[in-house]
Amino acid sequence: MSEPQRKISYATVLRAPYAARTFGAALIGRFSYGVVFLSMVLAITRSTGSYAVAGVFMALFGLTSAFLSPARAWLIDRHGLRSTLPPMTLIYALLLSIIAAVTWRSGAPHGLLWVLGAAAGSFTPPLGPIMRTLWRDMLEGDLLQRAYSLDTVAEELLYVTGPLLVGVITAVVHPALGVAVSAGLVLTGAALLLASPAVSLAQQRVDARRGDREASAAPAREAGSRWRRGLTVVAAKPGVVGPVLVSAGVGTCLGAVNLLVVAFAAKDHHVAAVAWVEAALSVGSVLGGLAYGARTWRAPPAVRLSLLAVGLGLAVGAAGLCANIVQLALLMGVAGLFVSPALATAYLAADEAAPPDARTQAGAWVNTGFNIGNSGGAAGVGVLVARLSLVLCFVIAGAPAVLAAAAPLVRGGREPTEAPPDPVTAVSTERG
Repeated sequence: MSEPQRKISYATVLRAPYAARTFGAALIGRFSYGVVFLSMVLAITRSTGSYAVAGVFMALFGLTSAFLSPARAWLIDRHGLRSTLPPMTLIYALLLSIIAAVTWRSGAPHGLLWVLGAAAGSFTPPLGPIMRTLWRDMLEGDLLQRAYSLDTVAEELLYVTGPLLVGVITAVVHPALGVAVSAGLVLTGAALLLASPAVSLAQQRVDARRGDREASAAPAREAGSRWRRGLTVVAAKPGVVGPVLVSAGVGTCLGAVNLLVVAFAAKDHHVAAVAWVEAALSVGSVLGGLAYGARTWRAPPAVRLSLLAVGLGLAVGAAGLCANIVQLALLMGVAGLFVSPALATAYLAADEAAPPDARTQAGAWVNTGFNIGNSGGAAGVGVLVARLSLVLCFVIAGAPAVLAAAAPLVRGGREPTEAPPDPVTAVSTERG
């Protein structure tokens, strides 16, 4: 019994059939998102000379991307990747290319940029939720937990290295080139992903479900309500709602922290040290994710998710008591230890509770909760920081994560809704 347990590792995850190939392809496409945000801000600012224009653009891009993410995921769950990902990716990449061309020179029309930003956000391919759905198809048990942790850590690293590449591109050529590079990355990653046998197997399952639906001869009058039911079936399940709320709480917490760290550094007269504090948070998140995923946990995901959210909230709430920027960096490193594990567990818990034909939607809802919470946290603390002490602001910033921790426990954790994994693609922990 101890021998198989000893062999379970991140290397075992990547040795599973098609896993390394599929994951590598998805990471190439997802690296686009690590590059595109800063590239667009810098390109639009250079072209228009206005931070306000860039701010409106990014708000439109982010809001349409976040709010329409479940709708895009619904299309993928219902029709499969081969039918939906190519047009979605092509339109998104084309819009990014147009943005790059428009911002290459100064004087880009503000209205045109805003329309392009909203349109591009509407077609953002949900490569993160897609990959997490494919992990479920390829793995099971402890290997799936490790895969989700590896996925979350890799995503964290993409958002750390992406801005570094943008800095080089901006210094050597032009920030608009970074937007064009983002278009190339998402096209390349999506093409390689679609060539993976794992996607072919997933498409076969979608086609089989579609055949079952057609064979059931459902009343034609119900067709008009399928879209609404498809979008709400995930959100209506308590086992999915809990992880989404925790993800939103974590996002709110981190969105507030980003601004509070700047305010703390300014008060401590070390504004340049903000980068080190944010780096400590990221490093803590990476280390926490790797350590968390390497262990086998007996507690159900819902319990672990609640404890991780409480840990993050308490660490952030205590940050206001730090005497200097060095202490703040150290405590942010501690807070980071909970970030990747919390998000990985949220994805895992939502995936376990979702129906088999709605797993991409479940991951998209978790993403949406985090993104909306992140934006709301930044906006809310921006109002409070001018009126309240930093100590109280940090306490308020940590509160959403602590309060959301109760949500996954409402129904006692996991809802067993799925059939056993396909023996052809599943890799059990016994097989290592």
